[in-house]
Amino acid sequence: MKFSRFLPLLAGLVLPSVSLAEDAFLKNSRQLTFSGKRAGEGYFSADGKSMIFQSERDPENPFYQIFLLDFETGDTRRLSPGSGKTTCAWLHPDGKGFLFASTHEDAAAVDKQRAEIKDRTQGTQKRYAWDYDENYDIYAGQVDGSGGLKNLTAMRGYDAEGDYSPDGEWIVFASNRHAYTDPLTAEEKERFERQKSWLMDIYVMRADGTDVRRLTDVRGYDGGPFFSADGKQICWRRFNEEEDRAEIWTMNADGSGQKPITRLRAMSWAPYFHPSGKYLIFTTNRHGFDNFELYLVDAEGKGEPVRVTDTDGFDGLPVFSPDGGKLSWTSNRTPDKNSQIFLGDWDHAAALEALGLSADTPAAPKPEVAAETNPTTGLSPDISPADSRRHVEYLASDRLQGRQTGTAGERLATDYAAKCFEAFGLEPAGDNGTWFHAFEFTAGVALGAGNKLTALGGQAPGAVETDWIPLPFSSTGETAPAPVVFAGYGIELPEGRDDDGKKQEAYSSYFHLD
Repeated sequence: MKFSRFLPLLAGLVLPSVSLAEDAFLKNSRQLTFSGKRAGEGYFSADGKSMIFQSERDPENPFYQIFLLDFETGDTRRLSPGSGKTTCAWLHPDGKGFLFASTHEDAAAVDKQRAEIKDRTQGTQKRYAWDYDENYDIYAGQVDGSGGLKNLTAMRGYDAEGDYSPDGEWIVFASNRHAYTDPLTAEEKERFERQKSWLMDIYVMRADGTDVRRLTDVRGYDGGPFFSADGKQICWRRFNEEEDRAEIWTMNADGSGQKPITRLRAMSWAPYFHPSGKYLIFTTNRHGFDNFELYLVDAEGKGEPVRVTDTDGFDGLPVFSPDGGKLSWTSNRTPDKNSQIFLGDWDHAAALEALGLSADTPAAPKPEVAAETNPTTGLSPDISPADSRRHVEYLASDRLQGRQTGTAGERLATDYAAKCFEAFGLEPAGDNGTWFHAFEFTAGVALGAGNKLTALGGQAPGAVETDWIPLPFSSTGETAPAPVVFAGYGIELPEGRDDDGKKQEAYSSYFHLD
């Protein structure tokens, strides 16, 4: 069984973490929005005087619409057309323009609204889940309503989760548009129909919708991207293919330097840079699937994430004000347990202290960089958790690419170990007085010319390397035709006693099999 099979189980466990009381970081927390069934995803204007957010508050439309809140007057007005589904709005740095994702041009938009209202009225509404409607496009308009709306994406697929760069020149967004244009296998098409987010990646385009560039290209959901305050980096969430885990990633604005900065093996998402650039805040369910909390992590991902909120329920979608002095987030800590937007005063100094960061000095180089020249520099003379963590962080880093035998990453790992052994005073016992011993291994397999799989359980076997492929430990030879046999779940339990002392009978999945 592959280790990855166990990861969904780990996601719901309470893992060790640095935990401080919520009021260590937040003061004067208060509810900001009250109307409608729910509200969420509120983002500050560049001057911090207003917020654009999404809310379900229209009796004729059960889906999110986009609203603008003026902090000085308290006035709230709708910016979106009022029909269709909307999400992920952002104010242009000039304060005049805005963008949002919407399906209002979908011919079936009104019918979908009516069907949703009917389901809710009859109590047949499904559990809340995000809809990756292929009719979502990103629109730009003026806050004062002049000039109408311009469709910036205008192609089939889910185009959403967009925001402007700090200079207003670029938009970063998430899209699965390539799933509708790229050639897919039958299996990929079937998977995509079931899981529209499976082929979601990060894109950038100019503010007018031109010069579209794809930044990520992996199976699984890449989404929720945001620029850093200086516009040099982008943070986002990357889900695994099963979408039961997600980690926080960062990259340069051109797509280079992609790296994970969390490794919690939980569902961590909705990251956002603090304006200082020293750390990010994000949402994670490492304390359980019904208890999302806010956490901090340093921008290099070197330290242990620090817990911010400790209120049961949902706390997510955090956003810092442009000056870094306030935090807005979405929470269901309301009397009716429906999500609304909250606002609190943020203690930046406390965050730096909790993360072990200085307010003045730049972040230290990552451990693996220093380890390239002398991996033992700074190690304690005694065995310590800090030293063990340092070794693991280097050996498990992206630079080593999994350390598969025969790869460049594996050679870096063995060279690292050799340097450590030498520094520890050990003596080499490998080939010719070195630390290494050469050996042969199977790096891969290929189907020999003229050989083929003729039948599989009485069915056509499909194409080699597309529908099936021999494993590296497969034997060479012929086999007689035979049906496919269900071999259970590979369980082999010896006779003994369980933890309570009760007798445990022996069990084998293969007992009745030839």
